[in-house]
Amino acid sequence: MNGHAILENVRRYRGIASLYRQTAAFRPGQSWSLLEQASEWEARALSELEAYFGSRTDHAAPLAA
Repeated sequence: MNGHAILENVRRYRGIASLYRQTAAFRPGQSWSLLEQASEWEARALSELEAYFGSRTDHAAPLAA
């Protein structure tokens, strides 16, 4: 997957997490569940970023002689 697609996924995942947090503010009875969902979407975004930058670091590392 190219960098643009990965960053678009990250943007989308963080947007979804934000919607869960906003909904939690208006639904106190479900807030813990909604905040857990937000946390899971944030974790997905972080995982995508780590994989993306990890692969870039691997490609940029100098070759051992």
